Amino acid sequence: MEVLKRIITFGTFDVFHIGHVNILERAKELGAYLVVGVSSDALNISKKGRPPIYNQDDRMKIVESLHCVDEVFLEESLELKGQYIRQYDADILVMGNDWEGKFDCFSNICKVQYFSRTEGISTSKIIKQVALDFS
Repeated sequence: MEVLKRIITFGTFDVFHIGHVNILERAKELGAYLVVGVSSDALNISKKGRPPIYNQDDRMKIVESLHCVDEVFLEESLELKGQYIRQYDADILVMGNDWEGKFDCFSNICKVQYFSRTEGISTSKIIKQVALDFS
């Protein structure tokens, strides 16, 4: 009997776009249950040096509404990733390849898989383009 796998991934998911959909759908294809950690507003500021466009509650609701997502939680700290992986009993951690190698340290508690990003799509690029279009 095949054991159903639990997948976990993390992200800010600000200015939600097709790249976000692609990675979440690909992650779900790896298992039966997809858990998504959405970065808190404070974590986003510490990672990117700016607040997100959409607040954490709105971003969580957007991600939670997707058919491929089974559970969403608020990620408060990058340093707690190992704890989150254990807490949600994840078999596989999925991250975009812009993080490649940075989470290999968790390969002792779960499989770590990096997916390529959707070419030409980036939240930062979208925000810059919108700013240019309206300036």
